Amino acid sequence: MKGMIYKGYAAAVEFDGEDEIFTGRIVGINDVVGFHAEDVASLKAAFHEAVDDYVEACAKAGKKPDRPYSGSLMVRVDPAVHAKVAKAAEIMGKSLAQYAEERLDQAAERDMAAM
Repeated sequence: MKGMIYKGYAAAVEFDGEDEIFTGRIVGINDVVGFHAEDVASLKAAFHEAVDDYVEACAKAGKKPDRPYSGSLMVRVDPAVHAKVAKAAEIMGKSLAQYAEERLDQAAERDMAAM
């Protein structure tokens, strides 16, 4: 299943076979925000409503809503992997950051499509 994105927020969705509903939650934030629906169209609407309600509730509480991700990622890897990736990026004529971003994006798209 491909993920849902709305206003920069992403959702993780599962099907609950016992209750025969879709359940979801906003991922990438510190707060717990969930939603549910019986069909896909209603699920999408419930997700949008959950995001809007979360942002509104934060504003009312005087709290800045969590943004899912900043775009900055610190990753520690084996030095041999670091060297190999740096060489591959150089061969491709890209910075290490560009190369890593492209590869991570490709892997994430592949993995999300497989869900």
